[in-house]
Amino acid sequence: MVKRLRERRANVWEEMKGIADRAADENRNFSAEEQGTWDGLNGELEKLDTRIKSALDVEERAKQADEAFERIAGKPAEQGAQQRGSDDSELRAFLRGEGPREYVVQPTGRVDFRDLSKLTAAAGGNTVPTSFYDRLVAHLIETSSILQSGATILNTASGESIQVPKTTAHSTAAIVTEAAAIGESDPAFGQVTLGAFKYGTLIQVSRELLNDTGVDLEGYLAMQAGRALGNAFGAHAITGTGSSQPRGVVTDATVGVTGPTGTATSFGSQSTAGEGADLLIDLFHSVISPYRMSQACRWIMDDTTAGAARKLKTTDGQYIWQPSVVAGTPDTILGKPVLTDPNVAAPAANAKSVIFGDMSQYFVRLAGGVRFERSDEFAFNSDLVTFRALMRADAALVDLTGAVKVFQHSAS
Repeated sequence: MVKRLRERRANVWEEMKGIADRAADENRNFSAEEQGTWDGLNGELEKLDTRIKSALDVEERAKQADEAFERIAGKPAEQGAQQRGSDDSELRAFLRGEGPREYVVQPTGRVDFRDLSKLTAAAGGNTVPTSFYDRLVAHLIETSSILQSGATILNTASGESIQVPKTTAHSTAAIVTEAAAIGESDPAFGQVTLGAFKYGTLIQVSRELLNDTGVDLEGYLAMQAGRALGNAFGAHAITGTGSSQPRGVVTDATVGVTGPTGTATSFGSQSTAGEGADLLIDLFHSVISPYRMSQACRWIMDDTTAGAARKLKTTDGQYIWQPSVVAGTPDTILGKPVLTDPNVAAPAANAKSVIFGDMSQYFVRLAGGVRFERSDEFAFNSDLVTFRALMRADAALVDLTGAVKVFQHSAS
């Protein structure tokens, strides 16, 4: 099944290239019919990506289920699986109202948030033990492009303010003649304070659902809470002002390229020098090589911008956007992964619609674990059990020397 979906994805991409090639060869914009076909194919491409990911998730769950049944048949379980099963039992007891009213979700040992983004989503009967914390963070990461991008995660037990040095200028050197004084050139530093802004959500569940052991309740709560917290924090991680909320990456990033007049809502004309693909190539090279070589170097843009970027070609007729050949990995522009985020501005006058650079220079501070609390009285008249999820976080770009740049559209 996955093979057929991948083949269809490749065919759709070739059809899209054919439409764009014809328009480029004739030096014209898409006709209304071509634009409609392009939009339809672009939508199908996104649906195919989703289906491929879902199919791979099903295969992975089937593999895990086979391993679980082998353990049931008498084969020894791994120590880690035993521990996770114990955690789930404790969580189910908490959800039923047996034990304390608070359940603090904490990581054990080192947590690699980037790897967690590859976990499968919870769905259907829960036959395989899976850490509730891992699943909740997986949903949090899948919702926020910043947490997928390789941002540096600072996980602290408490929420007191912490001071993080930020670089505002580097040292410079020059040729010095014999016996002449060497000029001083110190790097310039500042400080950014990372606090712990509180994000919260309420989830209500029927008592019948709580008592139904056939429902993957942990997965349901992880999905709902993770998405809600991820959506709220993710918006601030892109455009947060820093006033009573985290500082977004766009807020601190410098402008690498400004579009010329006529690019207020687009990348301009492919046939005009300095427009079209040239703008993204210029943005790519506005970030210096050490940052571009980082494993965390990424493009981030919204879906509208991504749709426009798919059409861009270099002067020799090559698309700068290349689809991934491995399901589950991002497509690339000029060899660097592309992430989409609805919180990045769409093309508009003076809008900053494309982010590019070393995202490891964006620091995300998570204070403690995610706290879950249960109330049986809040919705007593409806026989609903209420759960409250809380997370404390802050973020800011700590390298202001040009590690991350943005493309800004012209005013007109």
